[in-house]
Amino acid sequence: MQIPVESYRLPNGLLVVLSEDHTAPIVAVNLWYHVGSANERTGRTGFAHLFEHMLFQGSANVGANEHFEFVQRAGGTLNGSTWLDRTNYYETLPSNQLALALWLEADRMGRLLPAMTQPKLDTQRDVVKNERRWSVDNQPYGTWWEKLPALCFPPEHPFHHSLIGSMDDLDAASLEDIAEFFRTYYTPDNAVLTIAGDFPAAEAKRLVEEYFGPIARGRGKPALPDMSVPFSFGGALREVVPDACALPRVFVASRMPVLGTDEYYAASVCSAILGLRTGSRFERSLVRQQRIASSASCFTFDLAKGADLFVADVTALPDVSPERLEAAVHAELDRVQRDGVTDHEVQRAIALTETHFVTSLQSASERADQLSRFATYFGDASLVNEQPARYRAVTAEHVSAFAREYLTAENRATLMYVPIEEPSDADAADVEVAA
Repeated sequence: MQIPVESYRLPNGLLVVLSEDHTAPIVAVNLWYHVGSANERTGRTGFAHLFEHMLFQGSANVGANEHFEFVQRAGGTLNGSTWLDRTNYYETLPSNQLALALWLEADRMGRLLPAMTQPKLDTQRDVVKNERRWSVDNQPYGTWWEKLPALCFPPEHPFHHSLIGSMDDLDAASLEDIAEFFRTYYTPDNAVLTIAGDFPAAEAKRLVEEYFGPIARGRGKPALPDMSVPFSFGGALREVVPDACALPRVFVASRMPVLGTDEYYAASVCSAILGLRTGSRFERSLVRQQRIASSASCFTFDLAKGADLFVADVTALPDVSPERLEAAVHAELDRVQRDGVTDHEVQRAIALTETHFVTSLQSASERADQLSRFATYFGDASLVNEQPARYRAVTAEHVSAFAREYLTAENRATLMYVPIEEPSDADAADVEVAA
């Protein structure tokens, strides 16, 4: 499958990617800003995610929440998301509504500040705090995605702190802080605009020039500190988290080379061998044979700077102790690190990975997102077409070599969730007598 890709830059630095496909009468608009939680400073964590919310609160010519209303009334869908090193916004609409999506995105890129008010900030700050309470603080295992990076990266590293931010930092955010964040990072020269689907290229270029061309280039963003870390912890790391959960759950992470390297593709295939679908090693051994796990998976964080993370994620069955679960997961990692993998396992993993990737590109929205991803991280959206070949080039020896080097016992950070013990009847009686 070869995706058509045309890329060019506007004079203000905006990288534009076009991918025509007239199969269905829909068009996807996808805008990636190269900013995430890694760009936040100490005492102001959570800004990237808070700002994602603020961008839906209107701009000079769009009222609060009208962005949603305009797109949905036109028969489209939309959303945004924030990650450690990027923030994206996207719409999928009938193809005759391309101009609407481009105008909305350009209006908030170029004219957000006049509509930014203290009441809007206060409202969205409360929304984000409630989101933290619901998805992190009061959700079983909800803290894993901030505790695991904190365990794997040193305190001074940009990937160490929480993506959603702390309550104190969210409280401290001022309107001027938010405005300065916008002026620094939400500029055309720090963005990739991708259009995929059913559209005429000449008309799309005209609209992009009309709406985005007048927006001024940014002043330049501060450079990130040195992101490099050794591809090993130099010794096992471990944190146990008592949590309001019913079953033990263990995450085991290893540092590894970043997205786009040869080692990354070997790692991706290794993760599929261990934890992708019912034929994986984890599923066969931990779920079906030993019957100690209710679910088991393996994945990479897909980080493009410093170091990536290879993660095993396994949840116990009832009556399985945390210690037994932890030992079993490490035993599986020991086995692949010691004995390697087979050609058959590699071919299965590559087939599953390639099928999923190619199938996902049939969606205009997913295609636009992948094109923005490669354009943002590597400056070349056409790399999307090289991915199947990169995976097919991986051999059993490549995967075994990756496991030998990066899945060692000295390069494992274990985050283990254990249910909080309920007080016994005797404890409860003691409390009642003491009262």
